[in-house]
Amino acid sequence: MVLKLLATRLVPVAVDQHIHRALKDAEGELFARVLKQAGRGLGGTSQGNYLFSPDGKLLAFANTADAAHVRRLMEAALRKFDPAAAPAAETGPKAALSQFEPPAGGLVLDVTSKVLGGYEKGGNRAMRDAVGRDHLWLRKDEAEALARGELPEAVKRRIARFHLLDNTRGEPPPWRPDEVRRLELTLKGGRLSGSVHLETKAGDRGYRADLLGVVEVRGGRVTRLDLVARGAFWGEGTFTRGAPPGCFPFAVAFTLSPGTSAADRVLPGAARGNLKGYLR
Repeated sequence: MVLKLLATRLVPVAVDQHIHRALKDAEGELFARVLKQAGRGLGGTSQGNYLFSPDGKLLAFANTADAAHVRRLMEAALRKFDPAAAPAAETGPKAALSQFEPPAGGLVLDVTSKVLGGYEKGGNRAMRDAVGRDHLWLRKDEAEALARGELPEAVKRRIARFHLLDNTRGEPPPWRPDEVRRLELTLKGGRLSGSVHLETKAGDRGYRADLLGVVEVRGGRVTRLDLVARGAFWGEGTFTRGAPPGCFPFAVAFTLSPGTSAADRVLPGAARGNLKGYLR
């Protein structure tokens, strides 16, 4: 029923709330107006489900992933909605978002993560089939280095700190530099191989994994880049509660993005608010 209502009675829109809180255009003003009606502001998280009319009147709101709750929100919003009294909000020029564009001449990789087991021991079974998604961005000079058969240290650090994360249940904290206990990753003859040990000082969260992948180059350009990390993860972050107890098998896969849609170029999660630090 949720999907039917989305397809026939509502216009679904998914936004990155980190980005929309900072927009200085009509779209950003509309977002801020809807948040205010929900009792929220631009200074904190705005995750949730907002159902509003084209003129920006909030009809229903809740921060929930429960299907039954979402259905009730939709039904409540539709009962309140009056098409004749809801002209579309005025729109103007969109704010430039060049800071959210991938580096010119660089590479974008799709990143997919998955908990491979452990929920049978306990934990949140609803997350058993959850998949985490992100993007890895590489600068032009890093893409050129890979095409020459070189693997920059910055690329290895970026992979380890910002992408070997369990983001299947929410937004995880990136690894701090001192939490990278061991990082070995080499590129030789088009083959990537290595291992990693990531762990907090308290030892309450960590990941030990082996890495294996391939890089193919044609005409001086990288045409294929696949990398898989697989090993044992343990612990959880403030916004990634519900992990399986103890150590559990966990894998992260990287593959070159086709770049054919806007979704292929979504800002990396760890780059929000700190793009320079991410690409450093």
